[in-house]
Amino acid sequence: MNYTFIALVENKPGVLNRVASLFRRRNFNIESLAVGRTEDPEVSRMTVVVDCPNGDMDAHKIEANLYRLVNVIDVQDVTRQPSVTRDLALIKIKVGPEKRAEVNGLAEIFRAHIVDVAFDSVIVEITGTEDKIEGMIELLRPLGIVEMVRTGQVAMTRGLTDGVRRVQGVTGSRYEDVSEMAEMAP
Repeated sequence: MNYTFIALVENKPGVLNRVASLFRRRNFNIESLAVGRTEDPEVSRMTVVVDCPNGDMDAHKIEANLYRLVNVIDVQDVTRQPSVTRDLALIKIKVGPEKRAEVNGLAEIFRAHIVDVAFDSVIVEITGTEDKIEGMIELLRPLGIVEMVRTGQVAMTRGLTDGVRRVQGVTGSRYEDVSEMAEMAP
C-alpha cells in the first residue's frame, strides 16, 4: 500500500539527497517525490509517496528514520487523513491541425489546458488526482503521446487537521528521543 508523508525540512543544500538516500538504504520504493519552499523561505516541504508493503509498521519506521536526519523539522502521515492531493502533467501529443479540435474537446472535459501549439504537436497541461490524469492519458494515447512529464503528488490536509504523527516526544515542532524507534528499522 502507498503511504503519503509530508516532511518539513530545512531549506539547505544536500537535504533532498539525505532523505532520498534514507529510503534507498532502507529499501523502500519512492513512488512520488515533490519538494518546494513553503511560506517560510528557510523551510521546504516534501511530499513523499512510498510503497509500504508492511503497512503501518513500515510507515512507523520511515517516520522514525526521517526524524533521525538533522535537517528534518516535522513529519506527518496524511494517508488516511482528509486531504487534497494534486499532480500536474504536461503531455505532448503528435497532432496536425485536423485533430486539434478533438484534443481541445478532451482538454475541456478534463478541465485541462492547451499551453503550446506547434505545427505538428500540442502540449496539454492537466492538474488533478492521479486517476484523473491517468484517465486523460488513456484517451490521448491513441492520438500519439510523444512525451510526458509529471510533477509527482503534492498533498495538504483539509481544514486545520494535521496528519498522523506516530513518534512521541514533541517539543515545539521538533521530536526528541526517536533514535530507539529508528533502530527498529532494518
